[in-house]
Amino acid sequence: MTHDIQVIGGGLAGSEAAWQLAEAGFRVRLSEMRGGGDATAAHHTDDLAELVCSNSFRSDDADSNAVGLLHQEMRALGSLILREGDRTRVPAGSALAVDRDGFAAGVTAALAAHPNVTIVRERIDILPDAPAIIATGPLTAPALSEAIATETGKDALAFFDAIAPIVHRDSIDMETAWFQSRWNKGDGTDYINCAMSKEEYHAFVAELLAAEKTEYREWENVPYFEGCMPIEVMAERGVETLRFGPMKGVGLDDPRTGRWPYACVQLRQDNALGTLWNIVGFQTKLKHAEQVRVFRTIPGLQNAEFARLGGLHRNTFLRSPELLDGELRLKSRPAIRFAGQVTGCEGYVESAAIGLLAGRFAAAELAGRSLPSPPVETALGALLSHITGGAAADTYQPMNVNFGLFPPIPGKTKKADRKRMYTDRAREALAGWVAA
Repeated sequence: MTHDIQVIGGGLAGSEAAWQLAEAGFRVRLSEMRGGGDATAAHHTDDLAELVCSNSFRSDDADSNAVGLLHQEMRALGSLILREGDRTRVPAGSALAVDRDGFAAGVTAALAAHPNVTIVRERIDILPDAPAIIATGPLTAPALSEAIATETGKDALAFFDAIAPIVHRDSIDMETAWFQSRWNKGDGTDYINCAMSKEEYHAFVAELLAAEKTEYREWENVPYFEGCMPIEVMAERGVETLRFGPMKGVGLDDPRTGRWPYACVQLRQDNALGTLWNIVGFQTKLKHAEQVRVFRTIPGLQNAEFARLGGLHRNTFLRSPELLDGELRLKSRPAIRFAGQVTGCEGYVESAAIGLLAGRFAAAELAGRSLPSPPVETALGALLSHITGGAAADTYQPMNVNFGLFPPIPGKTKKADRKRMYTDRAREALAGWVAA
């Protein structure tokens, strides 16, 4: 099949961009190097939209959370990623977590079945001359990375991204651990909790700090992204740091004491069968043998069997505020758009959202019309504005969607009311944009 546009990269952003273009009636060549003889350090399958870190799309609360609002906006615009996320949902309290294998298989099947999409397993090493969307993500192949760097004349920025371990459910000691969501959100069985006393916590932190880490000398002096920081790096900031981060015990009632624990490790369901659970917030660069040893000191995980151990990989991204225009086009070569994490957004949903917008901008251009950017009062518009000009290029860092990217609510407002005011304003703005 001849094509109207090429999408390079079959991750969340590329899959979403291809879907939006195909649904608009345009023929898409979706190029994905996995399955064509190439692989990455983070992926395990050849499925499109494979989730390589957590299985969570984070909060689905559209009334008080910016990423939940982004979910809602993407659903309203026919997002394939959210459709398949909803279809493969697993319990996670107020969060949207998915069966990772079922999710990726669903996205792959939907795109393979679409009459306007041709999936080609190939690695692209040069910048195309024809209309294209590059959504190769943080693990862009070296040759294409070099081509992008040559074109932009800028060195790529980079940061570390870390992966949390996954545990077999039947190896968790449920005589010690218990089911409960923080503040009793969800149905009460969405998380498994492993409480620690003060002594157990301090012993765990000491072991964590002393454990042998994997060294990445070629990545020295590259900053970690704050939202996906290895747990041992957090611990280096102070012995109590983890108690106020991924190991906070607030909102959880230890059935053995009836009180909140001094510290607590949570595990979240990772597949629909409920046989695999990931350790929340435990991204790590500990060596594999050390992970097994140290994490088995957690009460309830003393006999844990790991389906996957944690790891670390390098993410790269553009100085997008300097290099991209308001429609995600490369200023020096406007036939090329970028989407996803390579633009400097952070998170599964944010990547897919920018893929959605890149696909819609490209579809409008192919149809000979212009598409105005979504209003900055919306989650989509706020995220796009940050990427394409809302941040200084020289200090640009990956960013999750958050209300700090939105225009402030005018006048004095109560803090308790502000988030709802943001979301109400966003819905009104999105409705107007869709109608126009």
